[in-house]
Amino acid sequence: MSSAASLVQEPILFCSDADGITTLTLNRPKQFNSLSGALLAEMHTALGTIGNDPSVRVVVIAGNGAAFCAGHDLKEMRANRSREAVKELFERCCRMMITISEIPQPVIARVHGIATAAGCQLVAQCDLAVASATARFATSGINVGLFCSTPGVAVSRNLSRKRAFEMLFTGDFIDAQTALFQGLVNRVVPIEALDSEVEKLARTIAAKPRVAVSAGKRLFYKQLEAGLEQAYALAAEAITCNMMTDEAAEGIAAFMEKRPPRWPTS
Repeated sequence: MSSAASLVQEPILFCSDADGITTLTLNRPKQFNSLSGALLAEMHTALGTIGNDPSVRVVVIAGNGAAFCAGHDLKEMRANRSREAVKELFERCCRMMITISEIPQPVIARVHGIATAAGCQLVAQCDLAVASATARFATSGINVGLFCSTPGVAVSRNLSRKRAFEMLFTGDFIDAQTALFQGLVNRVVPIEALDSEVEKLARTIAAKPRVAVSAGKRLFYKQLEAGLEQAYALAAEAITCNMMTDEAAEGIAAFMEKRPPRWPTS
């Protein structure tokens, strides 16, 4: 191999598209797909682009290699421990996580291996998660003296308070079945069935009307953070706007006429 060829590095984030489903694959397998500053930046950019692309109906986030994601790159963080650098890194991570919730497309985590610290946060932040039976999860920062503060935001919005508190303060791993029982993931399947299960879920959602899905996702997160009265006000406004769409008109007509709906393509 020439010296020039040896300097060529693989992308740290792969992006692939298939029939309206875009898959972002973390590609730092030797580092267990840890979230370096560069990887966070690429993910944020990619998600922003996807969010503006109406041809993308569903997003899948996956990992290459043995792990799904082992959290932040501790070697990178240790190399530059200035307050400014550390704060910028965590703020970049927070912006990327928020973007997952802000883009109109549902985002599915495909979890084949361990997901720890910010990797567990990434699973929790995705709208849906499908895990292999061999996947394991932990918010393990406490074990190295670094409480998983930012992962705790997403984890505590998935699990009950006491379940989340236990994960955050013990750093212990939970297996995939426990993660399913506690609400961190939606489905658990054998590793050999993981891709087909993710695709099945993605295609089910991709077949639904785009405007209703995007509006529904937006409302879902807004009303969760609101008081009861405001949540109902937001929901009433959202469903009123939804009722005025061509999609709703077609869907109701199809139901009344006992035929499959023909969803508008634009």
